[in-house]
Amino acid sequence: MDRIKKVAVIGSGTMGNGIVHVSALSGFDTIMMDIQQKALDQALLTINNNMDRQINKNIITEQSKQQAIDRIQATIDYANIIDCDIVIESVFEKKEIKQSVIEQVSKLVTADCIIASNTSSVPLTEIASYAKRPERVIGMHFFNPVPVMELVEIIKALQTNAETYEVVKELAVKMGKTPIRVNDSAGFVTSRLIMMLINEAICALHEGVASADDIDVGMKLAMNHPMGPLALADFIGLDVCLGVLDTMYTSFGDPKYRPSPLLKKMVSAGYLGRKTKKGFYEYE
Repeated sequence: MDRIKKVAVIGSGTMGNGIVHVSALSGFDTIMMDIQQKALDQALLTINNNMDRQINKNIITEQSKQQAIDRIQATIDYANIIDCDIVIESVFEKKEIKQSVIEQVSKLVTADCIIASNTSSVPLTEIASYAKRPERVIGMHFFNPVPVMELVEIIKALQTNAETYEVVKELAVKMGKTPIRVNDSAGFVTSRLIMMLINEAICALHEGVASADDIDVGMKLAMNHPMGPLALADFIGLDVCLGVLDTMYTSFGDPKYRPSPLLKKMVSAGYLGRKTKKGFYEYE
């Protein structure tokens, strides 16, 4: 674990600031980078508020919070990531955007630096091919909310070497997470399974089989799920769900991954779930 001392996270959105949160609390000097200072300011406020919630629940102390906040450096300058031991990209779930970021990062960092992608569906092997040292590219798929969710999928691209995997696996454990090893495949394990459930629930709603509420109550009570699939889709973001399904449909060419027409219509209408206050449910 001495191999990793300084962590950089590219992207300060919901997932990015969550990764920064757990990284800093785990004792790592952490760079949080975004292209807009406004986004960084909002992310720092979110991290502060989320740590206060942990204090109220006696998960962390005020002292450990302040020490973690002091370890975070927010920046809009790529030059600040040059001496990091690992860079975790957490930008929007679009292959072209992720490839561009990884290509740019790989030109700046040292030869020993690991580049990790917090992707939920984009195949890693193609992403890694854009890096100068593809053997040091790997996937770290965290789950939302990052400070709460225990799992991290560690995804090996075809090029990823064994040393990179072992270092990242130990890093995940140091961050308080439980890592599982996944070989590169569109959707990996968790996204592949949950998106099939969400898509089928949307199809059932579209066909008038049951109401949104009855579908969700049924899955919660019959399958002991903490949240129904339609409420979960709203939580994830319907645009994100559509992007993952499109990726799997394109990669596998199998009609079982074809996104529901209702999902496409809702995304086109701008009904993206909680973040737009309207999805399968309405939110205040």
